[in-house]
Amino acid sequence: MKALVRRQIPAVSRILDALGQCALPRPLIVELVRRKLSEIRASQDVPRFETIVARIRYSLEELRASRLQPVVNGTGIVIHTNFGRAPLATAAGRALAELSSGYSNLEFQLATGERGGRGGYVQTGLALLCKAEAATVVNNCAAALVLIANHFTTRNIRHRTSNLEHRSEIVISRGELVQIGGGFRIAEILQASGEHASGPDTAMILKVHRSNFSMSGFVESVSSNDISALAKKKRIPFVEDLGSGAVIATESLGIAEHEPTPVEALKAGADLVCFSGDKLFGGPQAGVIAGKERFIRALKREPLFRAFRCDKLCLAALQATVDLHLNQKIGEIPALELLQLSEEALRARAVAICSRLEDLPLKIAIGRGCAKAGGGTLSKAKVPSVTIDIAPDNSSLAEFAATLRASNPPVVGYIADDRFKLDLRTIFPQQDDFVIGAIRAACTK
Repeated sequence: MKALVRRQIPAVSRILDALGQCALPRPLIVELVRRKLSEIRASQDVPRFETIVARIRYSLEELRASRLQPVVNGTGIVIHTNFGRAPLATAAGRALAELSSGYSNLEFQLATGERGGRGGYVQTGLALLCKAEAATVVNNCAAALVLIANHFTTRNIRHRTSNLEHRSEIVISRGELVQIGGGFRIAEILQASGEHASGPDTAMILKVHRSNFSMSGFVESVSSNDISALAKKKRIPFVEDLGSGAVIATESLGIAEHEPTPVEALKAGADLVCFSGDKLFGGPQAGVIAGKERFIRALKREPLFRAFRCDKLCLAALQATVDLHLNQKIGEIPALELLQLSEEALRARAVAICSRLEDLPLKIAIGRGCAKAGGGTLSKAKVPSVTIDIAPDNSSLAEFAATLRASNPPVVGYIADDRFKLDLRTIFPQQDDFVIGAIRAACTK
């Protein structure tokens, strides 16, 4: 029976001939074909040749679609974690292009011709923005928190000279044991650094801004000023994880909700703050740490710092973003620009788009949307927006949405109120023609 099954399974070369041209490296195609044929061999149920080819073609398309590629974001979520969070500024993209294809002075002092430190310019700019004694940067905010927790807990284990220095506990408010992206909780990140939830001595006090959610009712968060006073009394470092990376007043973006800034936290008495570079800061994925110079110096001496350090591309994009903040060119930072767009401008674009799609077999209208900052920031803020609402005549909403996701570039929206919706607040004006073309193509399939 097994020999009969093996004879029925087509050869790899025959499958490859039937597939024809495919926009993937040939080794990937061959490997996928072999894997699918092995699955058929194991099941001992051999489909028709055409069915095998169709299934493999579908799997190849899934693999091709998983490649990193641009996406038109019509969801209304500005800092969309699944879409790479904050889109980079043009200046950051230019810096990446200039530095990625050649050599750079990453760790080289041009003045002396000797080896130098990494990220000096960026660190100086970040310290100035935060009004801190010093600053440094690692590859994300979770890494920043692990580095800080590891330093303050293990340093006391390494230097046990008195009971005061034998500290391995981090105190954090139970109401702030928040969950971050990927299902990880703050407590789990701290435990990954060697810290445990119980112990007689406290190495540091941690305050975490509740940026992923809001709490209402009979709840209250201890103020940074009060925590700082306690920390100073006990001679314990006080660290505040701000998360969102807002370095300007969010009210200036036309948003009523306020996100605490590094300047405010440090002024209130925090010894160190950490925040994300790819949220409201508008840069690449990074974790910024700012505060007391002696603590920053100590963190940079930690072995973990080398494991968490940023590469040249991250530093290049972050450097350009820092310059935009310092030069107060906030309008050139896409995430902040999108949040500030007026409803009038969005509606004018919506009218133009709808007028170019009136001849298609669909019902199309201009709707009102409610965009969000996203990315674990401004959890209560609702940003008024404008949507393109579509009801196709010849397909279901799910089929229509899937067809748009298969376009080039993929166009992603959402289904609500028996309509497929595209929120224009997160679609750049230069992408309007792509959107129109994708909708036209979807209606002709």
